[in-house]
Amino acid sequence: MKKRSGDNMPEQKPSALTFRKGLRDGLPICLGYISVSFAFGMTVVQDGLPVWLAVLISMTNLTSAGQFAGLALIVAGSSYVEIAVTTFVINIRYMLMSLSLSQKVDEAMTALQRWTLSFGITDEIFAVASQQKGAVNARYFSGLILMPYIGWALGTLLGATVTELLPPILRSALGIAIYGMFLAIIIPPARKARPVLWVVLFSMGLSCAFKWTPFLSGISSGWVIIICAVAVSAWAAMRYPVDDVPAEEEGGAPA
Repeated sequence: MKKRSGDNMPEQKPSALTFRKGLRDGLPICLGYISVSFAFGMTVVQDGLPVWLAVLISMTNLTSAGQFAGLALIVAGSSYVEIAVTTFVINIRYMLMSLSLSQKVDEAMTALQRWTLSFGITDEIFAVASQQKGAVNARYFSGLILMPYIGWALGTLLGATVTELLPPILRSALGIAIYGMFLAIIIPPARKARPVLWVVLFSMGLSCAFKWTPFLSGISSGWVIIICAVAVSAWAAMRYPVDDVPAEEEGGAPA
């Protein structure tokens, strides 16, 4: 059996994962977050909410999809229960990421450090931390989280404060940044993996059914998100179990 090229690589020493290295690794994520959070800050102010609330939401959530969905529900006057359940369903993937990273963190990391740092786990931070050789310590993880957190809050503040200074045509153009980000997330894997493509198409079809069917169109947007997310996830889990998906369809090379 042939060994993969990565199997011969020496494991990274824990001392190499410093706070400064975490800052360096988190800088590209920080720069990417500024553009998306800028659009979020603009959206909050355009919906009639104050600047301080936009910044507060970003500093206490750190989740793009959850924040945009929650904002739409707040503006629509949805109930607290609907907002809570919707954001929980959208962000439930972070629980799985945290469980995965818990097997990789340094054993010396205390429970308080784990609870505190788990707040900053995002898709990108999870990906970078998972790629590190060896256990990830609290120093490195703190630096890795700090830079994206600053970028997310700073971008929100900039977007919220300069909205009124920008011409309407530019505000409209920047307002679609979040949709561009979502397309960039789903199109590449949908082209490589057939299960992902069917999940995307099923989600679109179900959402359109709630939008255009007279009886279903009366359901609020928050519950539509919840129903679609749970229904499509359950269908995909039964239709495409992980062990049954060929490596080629997952976008990876055969083992």
